[in-house]
Amino acid sequence: MTGSDEDDRGYASPPCFMHELDPACAGLVTNAKQEADVKRWRKAERERLIAARLGLSSDTRRTYGDRIVEALRELIGNPAGIVVSAYWPFRGEPDLRGLFEEVDAGGGRGALRIVVERGRPLIFRTWGKGEPLERGVWNIPVPAGGEEVVPDIVISPVVGFDPSCYRLGYGGGFFDRTLAALPKRPRVLGVGYALQAIPTIYPQPHDIPMDVVVTEEGVVTPVKRPAD
Repeated sequence: MTGSDEDDRGYASPPCFMHELDPACAGLVTNAKQEADVKRWRKAERERLIAARLGLSSDTRRTYGDRIVEALRELIGNPAGIVVSAYWPFRGEPDLRGLFEEVDAGGGRGALRIVVERGRPLIFRTWGKGEPLERGVWNIPVPAGGEEVVPDIVISPVVGFDPSCYRLGYGGGFFDRTLAALPKRPRVLGVGYALQAIPTIYPQPHDIPMDVVVTEEGVVTPVKRPAD
């Protein structure tokens, strides 16, 4: 996106239908036209934020990742007896693979998410350092074996996030679909960089907020929207 598409706060200009939403521009979107407009806006914002993330140097991403892992370590606490699901880093996402070793060493179990097919929830399989991997969807490594589990903690990367801890993802709907399908609600920790913060994702009825978002600058706890 060009400079004309952004304001001086570093995020894309709000979509043209803003006046149709509630005064705080944060209400749930229910109108069909608004949903279509939000979808177009999210696509453009997604492209902008991914480009910004990839624009960080590898050294900067590594430094930020170390800070994020430190904060996650405190949030998780003693991992004994719990399953912590993370992800294999993709397109500049924070690299949390070292956290798997810490979880295993502390008596817990790490797990990776697996895309089964479009339109279906993710599944989670246990994985630890040195265990075999195979190529999954988008060539992202996934466990070649492992036990299918329901995680106690889900660590999810974000493309963008807002003050209410709603997540802007890649647009496939896997995150919300998976949380809705799990037999119990896990603790959901979003991770990303501070530059991925935006004023709102214009949440729709199917969107499920995260419990917190962790960036290199600290832990973001959700604020209530005016409509709450």
